[in-house]
Amino acid sequence: MFKRTLVTTALPYANGPVHIGHLAGVYVPADIYVRYLRLKGRDVLFVGGSDEHGVPVTIRARKEGVTTQQVVDRYHELIKSSFERFGISFDVYSRTTSAIHHQFASDYFRKLYDAGKFIEQTTEQFYDPETGHFLTDRNIRGECPHCHAPGAYGDQCEKCGSTLSPEELINPYNAETGNALVKKPTSHWYLPLDQYQEWLEKWILEGHKEWRPNVYGQCKSWLDGGLRPRAVTRDLDWGIPVPVEGAEGKVLYVWFDAPIGYISNTKELCDAQPERWGKWETWWKDESTRLIHFIGKDNIVFHCIVFPAMLKADGSYILPDNVPSNEFLNLEGDKISTSRNWAVWLNEYLDDFPDKQDVLRYVLTANAPETKDNDFTWADFQARNNNELVAIYGNFVNRALVLTNKYFEGKVPNPSDFTEYDRQTIDEFKNVKAQLESLLEEFRFRDALKEAMNLARIGNKYLADTEPWKLAKTDMARTATILNLALQIAANLSIAFEPFLPFSSAKLRNMLGLKDVDWNALGSLDLLPAGAPLGEVSLLFEKMEDAVIQNQLDRLARIKKENEEAAKQAELANWKPQGIKTPVSIEDFDKLDIRVATVLDCQPVKKSERLLQFKLSDGTGERIILSGIAQSYPDPSVLVGKQVLFIANFPPRKMMGIESQGMILSAVDADGKLVVTTVSRPVHDGVSVG
Repeated sequence: MFKRTLVTTALPYANGPVHIGHLAGVYVPADIYVRYLRLKGRDVLFVGGSDEHGVPVTIRARKEGVTTQQVVDRYHELIKSSFERFGISFDVYSRTTSAIHHQFASDYFRKLYDAGKFIEQTTEQFYDPETGHFLTDRNIRGECPHCHAPGAYGDQCEKCGSTLSPEELINPYNAETGNALVKKPTSHWYLPLDQYQEWLEKWILEGHKEWRPNVYGQCKSWLDGGLRPRAVTRDLDWGIPVPVEGAEGKVLYVWFDAPIGYISNTKELCDAQPERWGKWETWWKDESTRLIHFIGKDNIVFHCIVFPAMLKADGSYILPDNVPSNEFLNLEGDKISTSRNWAVWLNEYLDDFPDKQDVLRYVLTANAPETKDNDFTWADFQARNNNELVAIYGNFVNRALVLTNKYFEGKVPNPSDFTEYDRQTIDEFKNVKAQLESLLEEFRFRDALKEAMNLARIGNKYLADTEPWKLAKTDMARTATILNLALQIAANLSIAFEPFLPFSSAKLRNMLGLKDVDWNALGSLDLLPAGAPLGEVSLLFEKMEDAVIQNQLDRLARIKKENEEAAKQAELANWKPQGIKTPVSIEDFDKLDIRVATVLDCQPVKKSERLLQFKLSDGTGERIILSGIAQSYPDPSVLVGKQVLFIANFPPRKMMGIESQGMILSAVDADGKLVVTTVSRPVHDGVSVG
């Protein structure tokens, strides 16, 4: 049996705020689990921190025209304060630019280096000859080989979602400068993962079949494909310098550096508070410690294969016992994207909803992407708040407390004998503690939340069925029993929801006059002694109005429009002419009778979204031609008086009941719009073009 539990969460890049995808995937479930362990009285340490050495932070710094240190300082503080405001209860939240981490990571590398655990290899990597820099995957863009979208990253295409490598990109270029790239040899140190293949197969595939299917399956896929050496150093000017001779200009690769932050952050806390936490080695090197990593699915390989191999290479560390990874959370049907600003940012949410932390915690847990990608919508957010938190949980608590104030002067009434219905109601929730514990121990947080809310449903139904507001007119003793039981259920709710909704649970305890949370008392009927005074009563949750939700939808609509415009601009910037068609003879061209005509009138064709009707003066009279360019010319009157080119010898064709006598020549611009070909200076109508 484990004596203690060490819980870590993936380190967010300090290049921007935290968004709801991060919260749903990692931080909310981790916090629920840690709060539960604390309530159980277990010895637990919750470790987090900012990853400040990734390429994204250097890109952000150059984009903003500030130093990288300024960027990480700003976002580390923003992320840390946002977590605190939201109730993510880390015991330590540090950073990878700390002096302790720099020294610890350097020493870790050096120990493995001296023990011969690395191999050195020279490979060709993408290089920008104009800037003199080697580029990482995220620094490289190009055309996606699958969907041919421009501007795909070197590791992923955001349009089609394909995982990529820079070598797959068509015409790769520097994402920041637009410069074309070349390949250049460079030497680095690698962790030979292939040497750990057999051990990892036994440890994961045989030893951890209890891991979530998405985690186990992804690990098996990597192992089945055969592991290869992975670089632990990079050619960058930001990061922890490689602590060996001949490594000038090289730093520790971020994936090697960042997970060591879990250990260095633990050391930082233990060194500062040894009387509370003891020695850091107890948490990382004692086999009676259980290590749990909470991560998103994009980090499965690093935490289940790469980091364990690093720990195994050292030989003195414990290994993760479980890695409960979630899938991704989308936003309004679209993938959350930092680069496109398509996200609900935690700091902005807290500013817009300063007292609604638990509403978001509830929605993200109820809709948690535990087994598949899920979608966050503001409509669902509003519905869950109004129909569940307000109408069920809040309604029950408010009625129980208000009625107690009304009939018993705000004091817990003294119950008499329970009826058969009372006992049936009690039976419905007597096992709530065991059920919650079973689900939480298995990391089934979504189902555990349902179980907690089911207790509120039981209470709500109990009051609705017994109607104490009616009984108070004739039977005050029975009313006292009903409200006592209702208050005991409410007290149980303040315990059951504590891991999930800590703010509202504390608020409810204040209203009930409860001072402490006793998890072991969950399911009891004597949490509130008769005669005990209640606290001041207020609404536990408030209805979310349509206007508030519409503000959020309007914001997303503006962002979507900005993204569409930016995508168009990027497409135009990367536009290239189509290839030349199959050659034709001059004789074939001469068969076309291309002439000049003046536009006398141009009107939309009724009941058609794309057709315009041109009336032309072609030198011999008037001619009608229909052209499918209406969407490119919302005001077709701008074409009146222009001289255009048309093909005169196409056979007449009826469209929308109108005979069209030829074809107007137009060009398809890079943005897809059709532009009518006009004559640059006046000529006689009817002249031929050739």
